[in-house]
Amino acid sequence: MSDDSDAGFGPFLLPEPLLRGLDKAGWQQPTPVQQQVIPLAMDERDLLVSAATGSGKTGAFLLPMMQRFVDRPAPNTATRGLVLVPTRELARQVHDHFMALGSYTRLTAAVIIGGENRGHQVADLRRNPDIVVATPGRLVEHIDTGEAELGDLEVMVLDEADRMLDLGFLDEVLAVINASSPRRQSLLFSATLHHRRLREITDPLLRDPEVIVVDPVREAHPDITHQVLLSDDPAHKRRQLLWLLQNEDYDKALVFTNTRERAVETGAFLIGQQVRAGVLHGELDQRERKRVMGLLQRGEITVLVATDVAARGLDLPGMQRVLNLDIPRSGDEYLHRTGRTGRAGEAGTAISLVAGPDWNRMESIQRYLGLTVETRTIAGLEARFQGPAPKAKKPRTRAAAGKPASKTRRARTGEGADAAPPKPKNRLRDRKNIGKRRKPSVKPDAPGKEAGFATPKRRRDEPGPAD
Repeated sequence: MSDDSDAGFGPFLLPEPLLRGLDKAGWQQPTPVQQQVIPLAMDERDLLVSAATGSGKTGAFLLPMMQRFVDRPAPNTATRGLVLVPTRELARQVHDHFMALGSYTRLTAAVIIGGENRGHQVADLRRNPDIVVATPGRLVEHIDTGEAELGDLEVMVLDEADRMLDLGFLDEVLAVINASSPRRQSLLFSATLHHRRLREITDPLLRDPEVIVVDPVREAHPDITHQVLLSDDPAHKRRQLLWLLQNEDYDKALVFTNTRERAVETGAFLIGQQVRAGVLHGELDQRERKRVMGLLQRGEITVLVATDVAARGLDLPGMQRVLNLDIPRSGDEYLHRTGRTGRAGEAGTAISLVAGPDWNRMESIQRYLGLTVETRTIAGLEARFQGPAPKAKKPRTRAAAGKPASKTRRARTGEGADAAPPKPKNRLRDRKNIGKRRKPSVKPDAPGKEAGFATPKRRRDEPGPAD
């Protein structure tokens, strides 16, 4: 084992099989989130952790869990550890990390996700794997049928908890919590601790948790260069995207769209232009997702066009470019997308194609994240759109606007005395009285009446003065 590896993870006093696994996986130095989380997790504390994507969270919860199970074997129990994640891709990635780190241990793990053969999953659960990595919906199905047993659970991890809430998994997560042993240790990881419904999970899950905040989500990744490319319309964006993919130097590129239809359309366009591209979106079945990811990992395709299903959790080594064909709907989603590049200390570039309708949203993202963004152009593909035209200042007076003074001002100041007299009002009561002689409202010789008061009207049945 290398000295660097011993120096990096040595202070955690991990068992020898895990140190060998770390060396095999090439993990030499712990990340900041691992440095803070691993010691507390080894002390069996409940933790509430906020850390940006790509910060090494998977190792932060896997290593202390595996250390506990290696040091204290319990062969006659059911599943001891559970990692709950929002997406199938993230479940596969967590399992891959487990296989790399635990290759010299006797620990076992099973993946329980939707879209795969249920019978095979039942067989895996009957073997009582040490660790289960699962998505909420499919795990609840196995709990309801009695095939998943969580009564012996020692450690429960919720990864990307805010994403699970966004996907509508609150009820399923609560069902899993209620089915698990109340004596468990619990760790919750979330990109943000300010999600409006997060407390509905933390209250039943965590007991007096230690709160750890590392690389808050609103802090842009220091190894990523952010660029903006102005565009005119969707057709112009496609031409610019094609130029970037055909002329820029990169190993792999990830193109984000906001909708499935746009992803399919863009993927077909790029393939038609001889770009080695694949498409990933939430409506693909699991077999097709695995096929596309396998093509990317083997280098048979170099460009992945995806919706936000790929914005979280996926670890895509060698991803040097992220291109936002559509601007994300929020600053947090922008960080999750761009966090697919610039990982593990490597430099990355995020390029956003901004047309007129995208301008305000991109400006909001920049203000929200405090981003420094470079504006670039492509020779021969410059945009006519150069940002919104500056708004003219509204004149503070009518005179400054070239309008005549108001009638009230003219009457008060005498302005415009030689101008035409104002047009008389065309009122209904005036038209009804045309040709009629106006009666005085006060009779000067009326006895007992003061000047200025009108004579009251007489009722029809009241006798007049002549009666």
